[in-house]
Parts: sequence; structure tokens; C-alpha cells
Amino acid sequence: MAVERTTKRRRLSPPNESKSAVPGFAQWDIEQNYEQRSRKGKKDKSEKLLVRTTDGWKENQRLKEAERKDVDGDADSFLASGDEGEDSGVADVEPKAAPMPLLSTKEQIRQAKEDMARVAGHVSEDPEENIAQLSQLGQLAQSENLTVKKLALGTQLAVYKDIIPGYRIRPQSKEDMQAKVSKDVRKLRDYEQTLLAGYKDVPHFNCRNELIALVVRKLSTRNLSADGRKCAEALEQLFRDDEEGHASLEAVGQLTRMMKGKNFQINEIVLNTFLHLRLLSEFTHKASTNHIDKDDHQDAQPRKKLAKKDREHRTKRERKVMKERKVVAKEMQEADAVVSYEDRDKNQAETLKLVFVAYFRILKARVQHHMGAVLEGLAKYSHLINQDFFGDVLEVLKDLISEAEASLLPDDDDDGEEEVDIDAAAERNVTRESLLCIITAFALLQGQHDVAKSANTLSLDLNFFITHLYRTLLPLALNPDIELSAKSAHLSDPNGLATPTAKDTKVNVATTTVLLLRSLHSVLLPPTATKSVPPVRIAAFTKQLMSASLHLPQKSAIAVLSLLREVTKTHAGKVAALWNTEERRGDGVFDATGAAVESSNPFAATVWEGELLKLHFDPRVREAVLGVEQNVVVKPEGR
Repeated sequence: MAVERTTKRRRLSPPNESKSAVPGFAQWDIEQNYEQRSRKGKKDKSEKLLVRTTDGWKENQRLKEAERKDVDGDADSFLASGDEGEDSGVADVEPKAAPMPLLSTKEQIRQAKEDMARVAGHVSEDPEENIAQLSQLGQLAQSENLTVKKLALGTQLAVYKDIIPGYRIRPQSKEDMQAKVSKDVRKLRDYEQTLLAGYKDVPHFNCRNELIALVVRKLSTRNLSADGRKCAEALEQLFRDDEEGHASLEAVGQLTRMMKGKNFQINEIVLNTFLHLRLLSEFTHKASTNHIDKDDHQDAQPRKKLAKKDREHRTKRERKVMKERKVVAKEMQEADAVVSYEDRDKNQAETLKLVFVAYFRILKARVQHHMGAVLEGLAKYSHLINQDFFGDVLEVLKDLISEAEASLLPDDDDDGEEEVDIDAAAERNVTRESLLCIITAFALLQGQHDVAKSANTLSLDLNFFITHLYRTLLPLALNPDIELSAKSAHLSDPNGLATPTAKDTKVNVATTTVLLLRSLHSVLLPPTATKSVPPVRIAAFTKQLMSASLHLPQKSAIAVLSLLREVTKTHAGKVAALWNTEERRGDGVFDATGAAVESSNPFAATVWEGELLKLHFDPRVREAVLGVEQNVVVKPEGR
């Protein structure tokens, strides 16, 4: 028999019963209220940060008021009824986020400094273990406080400069990620990739190519600002310090592309940065615009691949292990920052080709305001120019001298109505260009290992440059600007004209006198001076220089006489007859304005200019003349 279930009766409270006995019984769950109750005793001490005021450190009244309003709002929503009670109940069930404390600007900066110092110390102490903390510095760099942002960027700069290795880190490919490597290699890879990712994510930091692009962009104008000159100095420092050549190759590549895009309308300082490349002193091969000469033994004996029967037998597993070991060895070599000389030579070879391409383009385009820098640059790179490029450069130099001579001649067809480019005429100095062409031509020949063999092999004839130099000696002596530089007035120390050194031969800064002395030294005192210079040439130049000394300023005259003292000391037997009035080797008359040196008949003349120079007002000129005569005047032997 089924037992009926009795219905449970619910006790109803009378309407007049007070609800204050159990507050919120109808709207709130007692268990929920107990669950949300604090487990610890209520603390009377306030944990809010104090605020510094003019009266000292005090509690933050704004936070207390905000907290009191929140409490009142919760109480109101808790005691609300009806529809308002339902809305407030939904909002009260979800806990509200605690409001962030409103710190003063000074307090924010102080706290940020402490965090930066802590993170920087940890990363610098053990980069591999604490590399992940770099993200904290990146977050601080996103702060709205400008001071905190600057401090974060400066801290990142110091940290990255301290921990970045000396080798290049590349992103890993899928094959690298899936390859099985040792624990140490895996740890090193994780460290490198984390470092690379953090370096890329920092806002005002970029990789090397982007940094170089920013510097090159500053150098793309004719008139460089102060920042542009600093960028040029930074590139020069980079070229001097770059041991592997990767950064130099990238920088030269971007510079040459920028120059071509700007049609070479740039400042001369940009071209002069090429003279600071390490390959000037380290590279041992010769090159042209499209070819590099390698050593004979490297080309003659390439590595031969062994026949299959001569190879050592290895299983598939052994070959795989050997391949993995080679990869690991290569990575460990990069980790040790070992400079590969093969990679360095390859980078420097490509860099040299880019430099030659830029120089040759400027010469072919006849960019007048860059001729001085290009010609002196070719002179310094002469020992690295191969024979394929040698002939092309000489032909261009001959064309430049011919154009310079033509520009000095009066034009009969000129009606005076044609407009003249004043800026181009002011920038171009045909005399300096001609002297630089002569210096470059002889420097190219002397840069070869065997000068005589190279000249015979290439059928080189430098008589064109020698004749032009001879014909310009007398006009140069009458040039009032012979002791002026191309860019400024007199040099700060003009007394150095007598002994031109490397300091005097800065790019396009040397005076016309210094360029003349360098040209004469190449013609009259080459490395094989006693064999290669004919007596007629020595005598003709000696006679012309003595005549020019009468018209030169005293400092230039001293410099020319000092050069003649070296010439007469080396070729005393060839020119001694010029000082002997009783013995004449030649017949006829000396032609000082002749078109050729050999046909000037110098032995038909005597050096009478020395007697006038002995009466010069400057005692140093008088002493220099006596020094020349001591080398050629033969004293009578005692009986």
C-alpha cells in the first residue's frame, strides 16, 4: 500500500513582522554573504600610499572619498528593492576591479627607475637566463610619461650594447627549428632568437640595414647640415672598425645607389668616406668594376671531387650525423665571433668593385665638383686596380686633360651672348684637375708590382702627361693662387710646402704648389729613377724649374728648389753640364715653350737663374740655391 507523501507547509511571516532581525533575507543569500566575508581580522591601518604635499606626507583624501562613495554605492544597491534591486544585484555579483593608485609624476619616475635598474642588472649579470625580462623594458618604453619613455630607451640602448654579440644573428628557418641539436646549441638558439625578437620590437631601434639607410638619407644633399656631417663621421668610423666587411659592404652599396639616384649631386664629403675603408690596407687582390683578380694557385688548383670508388664508405646515419656536426661547428664558430678571412676578402672585393663603379661613373659623367675627390681617390686605390681597368682610367684622364686645355683657349665663335654657368666655372679649377690627372696616372703605374713589366705589357705611354706638365710649368709660376687651396685660403702652416707628406695630401685640400711637387716627384724621381728617366727630360725640367723659381712666391720657390736639390743629387751626372758655361753639349737655342720635352734642346742653355736667386730677399731661398749647386759643381782636385 502506497504511503502518501505529506505536503510540507511553509511558514509565512505576518505583514507586520519586522525585517530588521535578518537584514536582506529576501534579497540576499546568507551563505553567499558568509562566503564573501573576509577570513582575516579587519585591519585598521591604511595600506594606501601617502601623497607628498606642502605640509608633508598625508593620506590621499581623493582615494578615501572615492572608497567611501563605493561603499555607499554598494550599500544603496544592496538595500534597493524592485527593479532597481534586480539591476544592482547583477552588478554586485561580479567583483569590481580595484582602482589604480594615482601616483604623482615624481613617484612614477622613481618607481620606473627602480624597475629599470633591477631588470638591467639581471639581464647584464646573466643574459641567457634573464633574456625574457627585456620585454619589461619594452613595456616601460610605451609609457605615456615622456621622461619614463626616454629613460627606458636609454636603458635598452645600454643593455643591448652590453649583451649583443659580435656576430650576426639571423632568423631561424623551418629546417633549423625542426633539426635535432644538442641542449647547449638549443639554449644558445633560444637566447639569440629572443634577443633578436626583442631588438626588433623596440620602437626607435632598427636592424643594421635600416640604421644605415637613415644615415645615408642624411647625406643625400649638396649642403650638409651639422647632423649630416656627424653621419659622415659615423660612416668613417664604421669603415675603420669593421673587421668582417659586412656592414661596410651594405653601407657602400646604399651610398652608391643613392649617388646614382641623385645624379651625383651630393657633397664631396660623402665620396671622401671611401678613403677610410679597411680594404685600402688589408685587401691584397686587384680589381676592376666587374672583376677580381685572384691568386694563381687558387685558380689553378681547384678542389677536385673524389670519384665514388675513392670515397670513404659511410652509412646514411653516419652521413647525417656528420652533416649535423658541421652545422653545429659552424654555429659555434659564429658564436665565438671568429673572423673568417675568406668571408672578409669576399666582402671587401665586392665593396672595392662598388667603389670603382662609383668613381668611373663620375669620371664619365664629368661631374666637375667631384673631379678632385675622385682623382685623389683613384690615386690612393691605385695599388688595387687591375690591368683591365688600368687602360680605361688612363684614357679618361687623357680626355680630362684635353678638355682642360681646350677650356683655356679662347673661342673664336663666341659672340658673348651665350650664357655662362658661373657656379660650374667657380667650382672647376682646370689647373688642379690637370695636376691631379698626372698624379693619378703615375700613381696607377707605380701601384703595379712590376712597373716596367706592366708598362711594356700594356703598351702604356705616359709621355702625354709628361709633356702637359712641362708646358704648364711657366704658366703656373705666374698663377697668383698657386699657394691657395681648393676650398679655403692659405693653409694654416704653409711652411710644410717644402716637404709634402701624407698630412699635406688630404683630399682636395692641398695647395696647387703641393700638387705640382707631387707631379714633379712622380716624373723626375720615380722608384726606378736612375734607369728610367732620360737625361734630356731631367735637363729640360731642371732648366724650366729654375726659371719658374724667379717668379714664384718665396715659400713655393723654397719648395721647388728643395725638390731640385733631390733631383741634382740623384741625377748629378745628367744635369751637371747646365752649370758649366764653357762646355755645351747641344747646338742651337733652347726652346722653353716647345710642344715636346725632347725637342726643347735643354743642353744648349745654361742655368743663369741661379745667380739671380742668390740675390733673393729671402735668406732661405739663397740657402736653397747654394744647396742645389753643391750637388752639380765639381770642385777642382788638389794636386
